[in-house]
Amino acid sequence: MQLSGFSMRSGRKTQKSSLKEDAGLTGRSRQALTAEPAAVNPATQPLGQFPRIRLRRNRAVDWSRRMVAENRLGPQDFILPAFVKEGGAKREAIPAMPGVYRHTIPSLIELATRAAELGIPALALFPVVPLERKSTAAEEAFRADNLCNRAVAALKKAVPEMGLICDVALDPYTDHGHDGLMQGGVIVNDETVDVLIRQALAQADAGVDIVAPSDMMDGRVGRIRDALDAAGYQRVQIMSYAAKYASGFYGPFREAVGSKSALGKGDKRTYQMDPANGDEAIRECALDVAEGADMLMVKPGLPYLDILHRVKQEFRMPVFAYQVSGEYSMVKAAAANGWLDNNRVVLESLLCFKRAGADGILTYSAIEAAELLSE
Repeated sequence: MQLSGFSMRSGRKTQKSSLKEDAGLTGRSRQALTAEPAAVNPATQPLGQFPRIRLRRNRAVDWSRRMVAENRLGPQDFILPAFVKEGGAKREAIPAMPGVYRHTIPSLIELATRAAELGIPALALFPVVPLERKSTAAEEAFRADNLCNRAVAALKKAVPEMGLICDVALDPYTDHGHDGLMQGGVIVNDETVDVLIRQALAQADAGVDIVAPSDMMDGRVGRIRDALDAAGYQRVQIMSYAAKYASGFYGPFREAVGSKSALGKGDKRTYQMDPANGDEAIRECALDVAEGADMLMVKPGLPYLDILHRVKQEFRMPVFAYQVSGEYSMVKAAAANGWLDNNRVVLESLLCFKRAGADGILTYSAIEAAELLSE
């Protein structure tokens, strides 16, 4: 039985019906449609084509995948950001950042000891400054025995092999939550740099290894470098927050250090970078390199991998990325709801930084990731 030119037995159009429908084709075209496909002869195939090239071969087994991996992740790639507070409870949880705590100095020493045991090379310290110590002029930032400097001295004594990094910025110390001094509602540049220099020198006096200007004031790297050198601190390194964006991903951090309420509905767009801009990041980095930066940083991290890659390709010097608090908290929230595999995503996201060109990553997952890698 046949219906509409189809054979019920073969499921193909009959030759007669097919020829009628193909009447508009030339004989050569009709032959091409009805011919059986020619057998593939690898010997006649151009080099570099399937089936000679099968990329899946290298992916077939675990040992082979490891052997050909282009990037590798290890504890030496991590810098652990840590929050230090004055006395009271040994440590206190930060609700917006599950698994991250504000530490007293004794608790911070325990944290640093564990990080050193895992092979993490450095900690980045962030002080939780009491409200009564904040002011419009940010005098606490350069006081010799402020919380941050006392923590540096204690850590250097207890865990001398651990590198210590301190931010050079005023937001933990100002009563308005901005990174610089405010005059008439404007964040002033040059006056802020004067205070940043004093802050960096106080940190160097305490024993810090790396100062990290994160304020995004113009010209601060060169003036800090000159001041450090003049004071005999030629060995103190500068890790510049060269490409720091005015991002919405910083919210949990501001809660952690207590600057969120002070900043209120204000923003930092007059000195931090516009997320729309990429070329500007290269200009910022070039200026900091010329002023003496030893290392560059891109912040935030994953949303700015394109910037990270461009910076590394352009300058071919140590470049770091900061996986910021919002990035950390998103993963933890999704994992808590069962939407993501926490362990897998933690390691995958960190590996992405390496692939993009990062020499290291500041990440709140540093200890967690190092432990996962050791399993």
